[in-house]
Amino acid sequence: MLFTVLIILVVVVALAFEYINGFHDAANAIATVVSTKVLTPRQAVAYGATLEFAGALLGTHVAKTIGSGMVDTHFVTQFVILCALLGAIIWNLFTWYFGLPSSSSHALIGGLVGASVAHHGFSVVKMDGVIHKVIIPMLVSPVVGLTIGFIIMLILLRIFHKSKPDSVNKIFRKGQLVSSGLMALSHGMNDAQKTMGIITLALVAAKVIPTFEVPIWVIMICAVTMSMGVMSGGWKIIRTMGSKVIKLKPIHGFAAETAAATVLITASTMGIPLSTTHVISTSIMGVGATQRASAVKWGIVKNIVIAWVLTIPVCIFLSSSIYFAFSAAKGMLIHLF
Repeated sequence: MLFTVLIILVVVVALAFEYINGFHDAANAIATVVSTKVLTPRQAVAYGATLEFAGALLGTHVAKTIGSGMVDTHFVTQFVILCALLGAIIWNLFTWYFGLPSSSSHALIGGLVGASVAHHGFSVVKMDGVIHKVIIPMLVSPVVGLTIGFIIMLILLRIFHKSKPDSVNKIFRKGQLVSSGLMALSHGMNDAQKTMGIITLALVAAKVIPTFEVPIWVIMICAVTMSMGVMSGGWKIIRTMGSKVIKLKPIHGFAAETAAATVLITASTMGIPLSTTHVISTSIMGVGATQRASAVKWGIVKNIVIAWVLTIPVCIFLSSSIYFAFSAAKGMLIHLF
């Protein structure tokens, strides 16, 4: 009975993480389209949530990387997964409260690694998977996002340099409907799958399913939960992403979203759990840098980078601390009773 309750608890907490991921990372898809006033906030979240749902149904490559490529599944328990999720949730809520667009993906990965190491030691970590699917993409993807954003913006400036500003804004107000839709779709493809991977890992660990194949009901419930999270907003981070880094016009929003969506869709098909936050943030920076370096508010950027750097180590610390605290509490209760 207790074992069944623990499995249910893990699934519920995983869905809570997915919901928080939705409103925490909603800014990734809709901040620019709100900032440039192409859509109202209400219209943007409805539009974004619909495409996030669709994106979540487009494959399970990232889910398999998260669930079976980071740690040895033979040594993962429901308790380990629960501690991993709690560590990631605490960090997500902390960064959301301060309006910092940190990575939910890296929070989850850090939480899983920290709790697993606390349970079985460092040998449980699949270092090859962590290095090639997390560390290298974490370092490379922001640079790629910045570069592609910069290049796309230069091309657009070259094409439209003789056009009137009003005409350009009119064209890209419509274009942003496409680019923001692609961004929401790509976010659903990458981020929604991470919780699918965690829930499937829990089911494999509990021997509810024999092999790591994501069940249809897991895909659907994660897609719905992510969409609900996006619908709830996340306006503090939207404010940071949409206006504090650089003042955006529709052409800038189009360039940044197109660059970020290109990177994310490519990564999703390769099973790489990228940080959508890293990619869209640096895409916006790349777009802004085409105006002049001073157009980017580097003080805000510094705070964002600090959050990026801290996410994995802090979540390793949080999840392992939660594991040790729960284990100590369990030992005390057994001793008392």
